[in-house]
Amino acid sequence: MTTQSDFPAPAVSAGGTDGVIHNIGYRGYQGQRLGRGYATRSLFVQGLRGAFGLGRSAKSKVLPMLVLAGATLPAGLLVAMALARKATEYGTDYPQYLSGIGLLFFEIFVAAQAPVLLSRDLRYSTVPLYFSRPITRGDYVRAKGAAMVAAMLVVTVLPLLVLYVGALLGGMDFAHNTEHFAIGLLAALLYSLLFSAIGLVIAATTPRRGFGVAAIMGVLVITEAVASVLGHLTGDPQADSTQWAYVIGPSSLVERFVNRICGLSTDFPTTPGAAGAVVFGVEILVLVAGAYALLLRRYRKI
Repeated sequence: MTTQSDFPAPAVSAGGTDGVIHNIGYRGYQGQRLGRGYATRSLFVQGLRGAFGLGRSAKSKVLPMLVLAGATLPAGLLVAMALARKATEYGTDYPQYLSGIGLLFFEIFVAAQAPVLLSRDLRYSTVPLYFSRPITRGDYVRAKGAAMVAAMLVVTVLPLLVLYVGALLGGMDFAHNTEHFAIGLLAALLYSLLFSAIGLVIAATTPRRGFGVAAIMGVLVITEAVASVLGHLTGDPQADSTQWAYVIGPSSLVERFVNRICGLSTDFPTTPGAAGAVVFGVEILVLVAGAYALLLRRYRKI
C-alpha cells in the first residue's frame, strides 16, 4: 500500500506566499503492452458475449437463450425418440435439420443480435471498452464480424452436436453419422457466414436497433418467400428453371449448394446441375465478400 510518507513533502517557497507543487503519486505504466491485436480480440470477446446477453441485464439474455433452446430442443427430442425406438437412423439428416427445423431460429437470432453488436456503437459514437492503444476501423469490422459469425456457429452447431452424440450413444452407424455430421458442419459454417454478413451490413445502416431488426428479418424472409413463389410458378418442381428461382434466397443458396457438392442431390433440393453449383457457390462468396467491403466502406465514413 502506498502511504503519504512514500512521497516527498510539497515544495514551499521561502516567502510562503507562492504556489506549491503537489506530488499526487501518478506513476507511468510499467506492465506489458499488448497492442492492437489484443484490443481487437477483446472487442471480439465482448461482441460474442453481448450476442448472448452475457455481461448485460437479465432481459438481454432472454431472446438469445430462447432461440438457442428452440434450435436445440427439437434435436434432443429426435435423439430421445430414436433411443426409445432403438432406431438405426434419424428421420432427418444433419444439414436438413438446419434448413428445416432450425432455419427460423437462425433468422430470428441474426435479426435480433446483429443490431446489438453495432447499433448502440453507432448511436452513441462509442464502444463499451476503453483501449490504451487505438484500433483501426478495419479492426473494428473484423472483430464485430468474427463475433457475429462465432455466435451464429454456436446456435447452428449445438443442435448438430446433440444429434451426433445421440447417434453414437444409440449405436447408429459411426461412419455414416460422422460423414453427415461433417456435411452439417459445412452447412452451419456457410449459414453463419452468409446470415452474419447480411445481418451486419443492414444493421450498420441505422443506429436504431428496432429498424435494424425489422429490416434484417424482412430481407431474409421476403427473399425466401419470393424465391418459393417463383419456384412454384414454373409448375415442375424438378425442372432446372425451378431450381434457378432459389438463387435469390439466402437459405436456399446454402441448402442447395451443400446438397449438390456433398452428393445429397438425389434426395434433397439441389442446384440446377454442376453449373448451378458454381453459380450458387460464387454468389455465396460474393455476398459475404461484398458485405465485408460495404462494412469497411461504411465505417470509413464514421
